[in-house]
Amino acid sequence: MKKLLLTLMCLSVIACAKHPEPEKTVDVLLIGGGIMSASLGTYLNELEPGWTIDLYERLDQVAAESSNPWNNAGTGHSAFAELNYTPEKADGSIDISKAVAINESFEISKQFWAYQVQQNVLNNPKSFINNVPHMSFVWGDKNVEFLKKRHAALQHSTLFRGMEYSEDPAQIAQWVPLVMAGRAPGEKLAATRVQIGTDVNFGEITRQLIDSLAKQDGFNLHLQHEVRDIVRNADNTWTVVVADLANGEQETSVNAKFVFIGAGGGALKLLQQSGIPEADGYAGFPVGGQFLVTKNPAIVAQHQAKVYGLASVGSPPMSVPHLDTRVIDGEKALLFGPFATFSTKFLKHGSWLDMFASLTTHNILPMTHAGLDNLSLSTYLMGQLMLSQEDRIDSLKDYFPGANAEDWSLLTAGQRVQVIKKDPEHGGILQFGTEIVSSADGSIAALLGASPGASTAAPIMLQLLEKTFQDELKSPQWQAKLKQIIPSYGQKLNDDLELTNQTRAWSSALLQLTFVPVAPETVELQAPLPVTEVAL
Repeated sequence: MKKLLLTLMCLSVIACAKHPEPEKTVDVLLIGGGIMSASLGTYLNELEPGWTIDLYERLDQVAAESSNPWNNAGTGHSAFAELNYTPEKADGSIDISKAVAINESFEISKQFWAYQVQQNVLNNPKSFINNVPHMSFVWGDKNVEFLKKRHAALQHSTLFRGMEYSEDPAQIAQWVPLVMAGRAPGEKLAATRVQIGTDVNFGEITRQLIDSLAKQDGFNLHLQHEVRDIVRNADNTWTVVVADLANGEQETSVNAKFVFIGAGGGALKLLQQSGIPEADGYAGFPVGGQFLVTKNPAIVAQHQAKVYGLASVGSPPMSVPHLDTRVIDGEKALLFGPFATFSTKFLKHGSWLDMFASLTTHNILPMTHAGLDNLSLSTYLMGQLMLSQEDRIDSLKDYFPGANAEDWSLLTAGQRVQVIKKDPEHGGILQFGTEIVSSADGSIAALLGASPGASTAAPIMLQLLEKTFQDELKSPQWQAKLKQIIPSYGQKLNDDLELTNQTRAWSSALLQLTFVPVAPETVELQAPLPVTEVAL
């Protein structure tokens, strides 16, 4: 009996050591210092300025993982150029529904950022967003026919009207001289161009949003703090156990009424630790990326565009090649890729055990089924891992025929964890994109997945608010505030000419972007529209 009591006492001590009593209670606890937590924290601070918010980041600075400008391509994803967002259906027609949804989402992001500029939360728009035309570029009869049909289909949406199309090499050379120089004459080519495309520094947005939050009395930022466990309490609040990595990994705990897990690749494991049944069946497949980069001013000066092509036959959507103008900290560079890499890490600064640690009895079968259904992805990754630098330069020459290897260096970007989930028909599916997973009572939520991710942080976090704060969202106060932050809130821009022009003019003025008014459909669609510079 004495031994039993001693054992129970020891177990109690261990449990207490693992889960120390909460030091405080907060209204909102954010995990991960990236653009998702920064956006959600900003929303909630504006909707409920009296709430207390704590943010925990395991690294020594925010925006150091996927939000870092060198860990992503910086594309303001609007579906202007990304051909995989407009698949060709079996009957030969082009499905533009996903492109329209993504463009609508990015317009919400621009409104969110514009409002933050108006409120002096974000400063110097040129530090985080700049106009870079978005282009699609293809060659070969079949691909040219596809691009032509895509362009025609997109003209039926007010969001895409005004997109320029050309098969004239001289015209394309005016748009992107570097792409056309040295190209064989007579080659069948086509390109589309949208002047209002953007390059975005998501890391700078994240830093500025969090810097502004840090000035608020109810907000606390904790760097070098790693969340080790998440435990539901009897009152449906959460005890979050956190280790101070800068202080001997000493553990403390915090009681939170609402928890958001916005930790990128680290979100899946933390979601599983919460124990909510909604997390069952989710798994993750990590894929990294590398890009060729040049800062040679003579080369950079010849290219002002983000040029997207078609993925090779059998390649996954994430493999779409693109040659991009980047603007980071006021300096221009060119980036080409991506070239896929693979490791079992879920974060660039993660552990080799991440993928194995995420396996459970609930997700092993969906992961197995998804793997069997996506053998082509394994083949693609094996081929990518075997590429030499010479092979990468050869790929670059499809978009820049005059490329010289000595001008380009290889950059390792961030890790992405693609969502694998249960599926009644296939057992498990690999899903590209992002997904919100939340508890039934809305007290905890996580964001899983990847692209278009950061570009749509504002609308994704808006969806999260609608899912987890349903009662508050019904209040006149929240409704009024959201319409201030997102002037088009509750409305669709697609097929609404007046609202599209009004919204884009407003956000463009505040973000110091070029505004191109959308013309009525009766206007000649092929003709380039006049550009209006909107000054603050």
